[in-house]
Amino acid sequence: MFGRKEPEMEVIVGPQSGIKGEITSKGTVRVDGTFEGNVVAECVIIGETGTISGDITVKTCIIGGKLTGNVHASEGAEIRHRGVICGDIYAQRLVIAEGAQFDGRSYMQRPKELEYRGQEPSLEM
Repeated sequence: MFGRKEPEMEVIVGPQSGIKGEITSKGTVRVDGTFEGNVVAECVIIGETGTISGDITVKTCIIGGKLTGNVHASEGAEIRHRGVICGDIYAQRLVIAEGAQFDGRSYMQRPKELEYRGQEPSLEM
């Protein structure tokens, strides 16, 4: 996406899985099931069967499923043709495919206004 190679896949939520909590990752998070909570990662991919209820803070994201929450993308956000976002998008670049649904406001950011602030994953339980 946006001419860059996607970071290494770190977390996958499968289509038959449902998770509640928080995810912090230095790589890519892919959701094909359901996830409730906020996600901080380099890249988030929501597959066509995936849903996230919560905010995401990323460099880039690809939304093919449903996101109910806000997007904070320091580089860019893409909503695919079956993607749905109910929330606001803060991004430097935004791509919305024909057929996508977007209910919210978009705020185009300058590169220095919005930075990806990835954190070291915590191993505490």
